[in-house]
Parts: sequence; C-alpha cells; structure tokens
Amino acid sequence: MKNRQERFRGMYWRQLLVTAGMVLLTLVLLGFVFFSLSYIHMRREQTEELTQRAEAMAKQCVNYAKRNAVNEYRLPFTKLKDDPYFFNLADFAADISGVQFILYDTNQKQVYATGDGIAAYTDADWELFRELAGKVSQEKPVREFRENADMGRLIAGVAAVNPRNRETVGIVFASSTASRLDRLWNTFISLYFVTAAAMMLISFLAVSVTASQMVLPLKEMVRATRQYARGDFSTRMNDCDQSDEIGELSASFNQMADILQHQESQRGEFLSNLSHDLKTPLTTIAGYTDGILDGTIPAAQERKYLEIISEESRRLSRMVRRMLDVNQFQTMDPLRSGRSFDLCESMRRVLISMEKKITDRGLDVEADIPDASIFVLGDMDMITQVLYNLLENAVKFARPESVLYFGVQAHDTRAVVKVRNAGETIPPEELPLLFDRFHKTDKSRGEDRDGVGLGLYIVKTILKRHKEEIYVTSRNGVTEFAFSLRIM
Repeated sequence: MKNRQERFRGMYWRQLLVTAGMVLLTLVLLGFVFFSLSYIHMRREQTEELTQRAEAMAKQCVNYAKRNAVNEYRLPFTKLKDDPYFFNLADFAADISGVQFILYDTNQKQVYATGDGIAAYTDADWELFRELAGKVSQEKPVREFRENADMGRLIAGVAAVNPRNRETVGIVFASSTASRLDRLWNTFISLYFVTAAAMMLISFLAVSVTASQMVLPLKEMVRATRQYARGDFSTRMNDCDQSDEIGELSASFNQMADILQHQESQRGEFLSNLSHDLKTPLTTIAGYTDGILDGTIPAAQERKYLEIISEESRRLSRMVRRMLDVNQFQTMDPLRSGRSFDLCESMRRVLISMEKKITDRGLDVEADIPDASIFVLGDMDMITQVLYNLLENAVKFARPESVLYFGVQAHDTRAVVKVRNAGETIPPEELPLLFDRFHKTDKSRGEDRDGVGLGLYIVKTILKRHKEEIYVTSRNGVTEFAFSLRIM
C-alpha cells in the first residue's frame, strides 16, 4: 500500500493527473458554453421559423375571409368556423409544415385547431393558449413565446390584422413539438462526448509519453546520484539526445559527473602524492634522529644531519601551510575594505626573496618593474602570495641559465603582471588543468618534489576572490602567466 501511494505521488502521475484534470475541466467548460449557446441559437431559430409559419397562416386566414365577405369587410374569424373547405386547407398546411395551428377570435374563444395531436392537449394547455391570446398584439407580430414543458412544445402567436382598418380580427397560434430540437440536441451531445473521449485518450497518451520522457532521465539521475554517494563516479546519463531543458540537465549532469570523477581522481592522486611526500621527510627525520640517539651517526657529523632534519621539518611545514591557505583564501573577501597597495613594491620584495633560488638555477632575470608606484585595489598579502607562487613556479621549471621575465605594465585602468620563463612546452591539453587542485605536471615528482599541486590553485583562488582571471600560454618552450588588477 505504501509503495502504491509513493508511486502515485511521483512526478509522472502528478503530471498525468494534473494535465488530465486540466483537459477535463477545459472540456467541461467548453461543453457547457457550447451547449448553452447552441441550444439558445437552435431554439431561437425554431421559434423564428414557427413565428413565420404562424404569420403565413394569419395572412391566409385574412385573405380567405376577405374573399368570402363581399358585402362587409369586417372579416371576423367566426365566419371561418362553418367553412369546412378552409379547415381542409388549414389541415393540409399543418400536415406539410409539421406544425399545428390554433385559431382564436378577438374574444379569446377558440375557432379551430388543426391536426390529430390536439387531443394530447390538456386543460392547462388550453388555459395557456387563452392566456397567450390575451397578450398577442398587432404591434408585436410574435413577441410571446412559451415552451410547454410537459409536452415539450414550442408555441408562437401572432395577430391577424384587417389590412383596411388595421383592426385585429383574430389570433393564430403555431404549435410544434420540440422533438427535432431534442434530436439535434442529442446528436450534439453524443458527438461531443465521443469527441471529448477521443481528446481525453489522445491527451492521456501524449502526456504519458511526454511525462515518461521527462521522468525517465530524472530516475536515471536518481540512480546515478546513489552510485555517486557510494563513491562510483563512472555512471553517466544515457538519454542526452533531447534538445530541451531535460537534455541540458542531462548534459550538465554528465559534466558534473566528469568533474566529480576528475576531482576524485585528483584526490586519489593527491593522497598518493601526499603519502609519498610526507613519508619521505618523515622517514628521513625519524632515521637521522634515531641515528643520532643510538650513536650510529658520529658526533662530528651530528650538525650536518640536524640541518637535514631541520630542512625536512620546514618542508613539512610548508606543505601543511599551503593546504591550510586554500581554505583561508576561499572565505576571504579582499575587496570589501577597498584598500590599495603599491604593486611595484610588492613585486620587488618577492623578487628579492627569491634571489637565492634564482641564483641556484643560474637564471638571468629581466625585471620590468617601473620605479614609479602603481597602486592597485586588493589585499597586499594575498597578491604577494600570488606573485611568490607564480615566480617560484617559473623558477622551478625554468631551463637552467635561461632568461626569466618578471614585469608589470599599466594600461588605462588595469595593471597587467606577467611572469615568463623558458623551459619545456606545456601540452595544450594540459594548460586548462594547471590551476586544478592537487594537479602536478611532473608526475614523477622529480623537479616538483616539494610541491603538492596547490600553488597555482591558490593563485587562481586568490584572483577569483579579487574578481580577476589568470591566463597562461606555452609555445616553443616559452610559458607565460598573466593577470591584471584594477588601478586605484
């Protein structure tokens, strides 16, 4: 029971039921409006037709009475009462038109009624005719209409008028059953329900197919997220051929899965590198320390090995500090205070701090730093970290005894910093990955043994907090990093 309730709460059934409900409501409202208007229109048309027949019969009555009243022209309907020839003509007209005619004189007394169906009229029906006879006037040829609900009849009455003195000489009623209207009405209802049922079926099928196409990718995403929760990022969306929002969502989902898989791969690589990088100095520190304590290392060489232990300890400290810096830089907002600093002075300090490493590599530095100050918006410590990481990275991978460029140029409202070295060309497919977390271009950890793949990631993180971008190019052995800051 619970599974059935959960199934009917699903998006597929909600979509299906809501759409079906809207279609059903639309059909009901349209059907109500259509039937109301069509019924009124058809009844009006039949009433007009009935009125026209009553008017035609009234004219015939007046003309016939006039021809049989040579010496007087008063044309009372009572003169028609004893004329069987006229009654035969009236019955013939009633049979042809399918309408019953009832004639009244000016005293509201019945003169004649055609047809065999007159026997079906009750006393209440005749009372209705007398009532209507008192309301019909020649100013309104047919202005009174009554529907006899018991017999399902339409009745229209008109005044027969003497054309000579414009006096009313009688009243003619035309009465017709509503069977034709009822048949037409029933035909419309049957046709409507058949059409409505077909539309509902088509709507159900269309919505079912549409909802299935929409829900199936979502169900696949649910299954994929469960796989991701278990650490399996190899699952991908298969239904990515749609060009609508579901297709875009599927493509984005696959892109997210690629990123997660890449990050998971990086995390595994990072842990592997970290395990190796931490194990080496720790093993060195532990081995040399034990050697000093147990006397394996001679006292004369203790200082040498203590210096090695000290250097390895500092390297461990740098690795831990860089990992902590990542979280710190991701939460800071350097632009909130609106402070500025001298970019040229920061670049000179970074260059001086890297002097020993530059000298050890035998590099020739081309420093393009203006003597004048260039004040830029941002946090000085964070940008100094960016400059240091970029210059350190350039020195580390520069070809020995090559030229290293480190400079800044002011362009209108922007200060553009460039760091360029000569070394190995970075493959184009590798360039977008340089700023990823834990990424290391040197997989063997030969030249990059001190790094953990966070230096350039920190650079990108800091510049992103400054709402800036960094760009890298590598052609013909020359690699260049460039970024800009806003001049104050």
